[in-house]
Amino acid sequence: MKKLTPKAAYRKLAAIYDKMVAQYGQAADAIGLTCEGCTDNCCLTFFQHHTYIEWAYLWEGLNELPADQLEAIKAKAQQYVEEAQSALNRGERPHTMCPLNIDEKQGICGLYKHRLMICRMHGVPNLLVKPNGQQVQFPGCYRCQEQTEEYEKDGKVAPVVNRTALYKDLVMLEMQFVGKNLRQLPKVDHTIAEMIVLGPPRIK
Repeated sequence: MKKLTPKAAYRKLAAIYDKMVAQYGQAADAIGLTCEGCTDNCCLTFFQHHTYIEWAYLWEGLNELPADQLEAIKAKAQQYVEEAQSALNRGERPHTMCPLNIDEKQGICGLYKHRLMICRMHGVPNLLVKPNGQQVQFPGCYRCQEQTEEYEKDGKVAPVVNRTALYKDLVMLEMQFVGKNLRQLPKVDHTIAEMIVLGPPRIK
């Protein structure tokens, strides 16, 4: 399989992200889901991400920021890592604001264009079919579940985004981006904060 250059890989990743946004929008529009006035903030949710291509794309965006803004994000990322580890050591699920968030009340991402897959898909009901046929389902955020319950009162069935094809595309892109060393590299299992603290991924 031919290895892609970073720029070519990023273009393909952006195209996958566009498909996610479109499918998310269709599902959200159908049930009337919006983030406006939400009392929660999904940027507080503990997410771990699993691909080198998304990690590298995140740093593509970070490197476009002014130096002082990047340093401030790095400092918040370090604090996040420490707080999250303390929560995990206590047997608790971390509930700490993502270091990329620039407005806690509004949940505004400071790197919105480069936000990762899970950040884009969180909210609406979605499912993933694993290679062994097992289905993993997510009912959506708390507000989505409330909207879905209301939507289905009239006998309608709320839409569910099947992210299987999107994940397959992402896995294929990961293989093209990393190349033959993929199996020898450590498994990616990091929060955004960890990806920032660790710096850009080393894939050679």
